[in-house]
Amino acid sequence: MTDDPTPAASPEAAIAAEATGGSPAAGDAPAPASPAPPEGVWEQVRQWWKVHVSGAVDQAEVTERRREDSRLSEHYLFMTAMSGGIAVLGLLLSSPAVVIGAMLLSPLMGPIMGLGFALAIGDWDWLKASFRTLLLGSAMAVLLCACLVFVSPIQSITSEIAARTRPNLFDLFVALFSALAGAYAMIRGKEGAIVGVAIATALMPPLAVVGFGLATWNWTVFSGALLLFVTNFLTIALTAFGMARLYGFRANLSRGQSRFQTAMIALVLVALAVPLGFTLQRIAWEANAQRIVRGEIRAQFDAGSKLDTLEIDFAAQPVGIEAVVFTPVLRPEVEAGLARALSERLGEAVKLDLVQYEVGTAATAAERAQLSAAREQGERAASGRAAALAVRLALAAGTSENEVLIDEPRSRALVRAKPLPGASLATYRALEARIAASEPDWRIELVPPSAPLAVTIAARDGEPDKAALALVQWAAQRLDRGVLLTGPEGEAEAAAEVLREGGVTVEVSAGGAPLRAGWADEGGLPDR
Repeated sequence: MTDDPTPAASPEAAIAAEATGGSPAAGDAPAPASPAPPEGVWEQVRQWWKVHVSGAVDQAEVTERRREDSRLSEHYLFMTAMSGGIAVLGLLLSSPAVVIGAMLLSPLMGPIMGLGFALAIGDWDWLKASFRTLLLGSAMAVLLCACLVFVSPIQSITSEIAARTRPNLFDLFVALFSALAGAYAMIRGKEGAIVGVAIATALMPPLAVVGFGLATWNWTVFSGALLLFVTNFLTIALTAFGMARLYGFRANLSRGQSRFQTAMIALVLVALAVPLGFTLQRIAWEANAQRIVRGEIRAQFDAGSKLDTLEIDFAAQPVGIEAVVFTPVLRPEVEAGLARALSERLGEAVKLDLVQYEVGTAATAAERAQLSAAREQGERAASGRAAALAVRLALAAGTSENEVLIDEPRSRALVRAKPLPGASLATYRALEARIAASEPDWRIELVPPSAPLAVTIAARDGEPDKAALALVQWAAQRLDRGVLLTGPEGEAEAAAEVLREGGVTVEVSAGGAPLRAGWADEGGLPDR
């Protein structure tokens, strides 16, 4: 083996050649180049976003516009009131066009977006001001809608109202995507798209339904619509926060505080998503249950039969099912077996009310029309009965028929009585009991006028008088007030236990005989 005749270039030669712009002498080994460290793709995207996207946004101008929109002003209050009035009228009339008009007028998007931007930049004064604006506007809208419903002759639950009483996970996603579009439009100065966003998120109609539930004392409607509104406004505010942070709006928070803030916001969204997800699952189950019930009923009858009507009350315990079948051959024995089969298929107890009408073999149209006419006549009779009940309640309460709340689907009637000369609480209770006895299928509630309770509860055989306790319990339930019992400790505790079992809030104060009941918020019964 021979040595390589070409000597290796010395380091000094390589440095000299590089300094003079030349190359190493012939035969010298080339010096290895030192490549620049490659820049990461994520860093390149971040720099591009910072320069070309968020850097093109005038943050000062956007922030000032959001501050202006979230201020409490006469314009905001007036437009909120008008939007609420239009919304509740559209809901009562079941008119989608009128409801959409209310959405277009609603200014609630301003303070909600202000909440998100204030949270993003850490301006707590702005955050509190935006929340106050939203709270005052929402409360005013709810109270106005409740007043309009209270004086309205139409107080039935329409399809537009019912559609806003069961929020689910889809409603959260609607609010999320709408908020993304709205925040983007506000940041990029393309706020013409806000009209579409306002329609999609529908902030005012849920508030109008909350007012409807408040006026009609319907907790299901009230709570469902309130949950829908809270879902919409929280999702919009938190999404606006995320978009503002994405576009470079920053708060003076440490990295740990920012991470905590982000974690809390994610926790709020998850807390909203979980119950809404369960509601969506329940809705899907109900839709599948209707399909199962229809299939099972049809399977019990021959091809010449027809399932005419089917109503399922999923809120009842057990689940209530009412069905009407036209059939050439009556099968009265099928109902018990069908109820067991449906209970097994649905996994819940059911109560089946199956009505069978015998028709000709061909199930002629004439026979069906006759049966339909009979049902319509029954419905008209029921409506007339409800109208007659309203007249009786109005006379008993000393009010007009328009002040009587009639809920036909739930067979419930409520009226607030006016003070009648010489009438006591016992008088109003007797009036209610008399009307309720003649209408056993209805839930009658006659609310007495507010007055001192002042009931003496005598002791009989060592126990408080049951009739007096029943009167106190009735008055407390109708007026939704707490009771203060004053008297011997043993008798007072025994009476309080009975009242608490009836759902009445009771306070006990030791005193002399006899045992007396008064309103807790009035300090009980004054000494005489």
